[in-house]
Amino acid sequence: MNVSNRWVRIGLLISGALVLLGVSRPSGLDDVVDLRHWSYPDYTRVVVELDGPVRDGPVRHLSADPAAKRPERLYVDLEGVWVGRRFSDGIPVGDGLLQDVRMGQNTLENARLVIEIEDYERHRSFSLTHPDRLVIDVYGERAGGETLSWPEKGSASKAPGRLPTEMRPVQTVVIDPGHGGRDPGAIGVGGLREKDVTLRLAKVLEKRLRDRGFNVVTTRDDDRSLSLEERTAIAESVRGDLFVSLHANASKRKSLGGIETYYLDQDYERHSLTVAARENGIDRDSVNALQRTVARFRVSETSTHSRQMAELVHGELVEGLNEGKWTVRDLGVKKGPFYVLFLSDTPAILVEAGFLTNKRDAGRLRNTKYLQVLATEIADGLSRYRDSKPRIAARGER
Repeated sequence: MNVSNRWVRIGLLISGALVLLGVSRPSGLDDVVDLRHWSYPDYTRVVVELDGPVRDGPVRHLSADPAAKRPERLYVDLEGVWVGRRFSDGIPVGDGLLQDVRMGQNTLENARLVIEIEDYERHRSFSLTHPDRLVIDVYGERAGGETLSWPEKGSASKAPGRLPTEMRPVQTVVIDPGHGGRDPGAIGVGGLREKDVTLRLAKVLEKRLRDRGFNVVTTRDDDRSLSLEERTAIAESVRGDLFVSLHANASKRKSLGGIETYYLDQDYERHSLTVAARENGIDRDSVNALQRTVARFRVSETSTHSRQMAELVHGELVEGLNEGKWTVRDLGVKKGPFYVLFLSDTPAILVEAGFLTNKRDAGRLRNTKYLQVLATEIADGLSRYRDSKPRIAARGER
């Protein structure tokens, strides 16, 4: 048994001993709110939600120990966290990549997360706020399923098991109507709610895209709450080629109106912080922290394609609306650190369809005909983006 394996076993023994001895919980520790997982085509995601800031050490990898009948594992210690015996029995996964996930009290003031693996290629980890959570993605070859692999050395910006973005044919669009359920989003003139506007727009856009030959998946088709992980899980599970998040804006300046379109980038404009804070449900200072998190990821490849898509969609929106009776103020294409855009390696944009707090915009966003025009122009922009991509011959085609 190597040294790392020995220390993990010692930690687990300590965890069991603490539980058996009924050691009381020290004061001042954070709690584990939930432990959950999602299985994507290319990887499995494990999320630990806490009721306080994530203070995690490095995620360590351990080789299998056949003599001790222990599988390959990842583990990480969470400082200042109390989990007790809630997840000590583990949560079975059994998706061909992970066996199970469990947590225990490694010391009186640290909890340990252990992920037992069937096959391992690579992992990534990061933390999010509001709510506070640690996210670990594990990549490998899924036993009994499709072959998954991490890109060869030198091409790390490519998504595991998928063509690079510039070569990927556009087939499936994921539409994400912002907010929903307990989260109404912005509330504007006459009590108009963002979650209602985005859902109505999404339903029309879905039809317009299907008419143009796209496969379409929506993250929600009714008034229900969705977490960031759930929205991402839907997008990843269907292998979406494009991701379009629909929102409506708000401002203390009731005179401010117009349309703006965002894409994710490691840089941002000052105005973007206010919009991102509202749509992310956090304050501006936390957006700065998010920006540092975003910078840890390989967003450079998809950012170029997201910008191209944003420019084409926004151009169609402004031109199409201004050619008709719906003249709009062009607020431009901007970069912004939005949670919903950066957990996928799919080109993604966020459309702010107007200001609910502006009387004219709000009146239009209530109007079915206006929403139909919005949907048509967004669909036309996505079609132009699809047509700008090189065509990939189908297997067996000459």
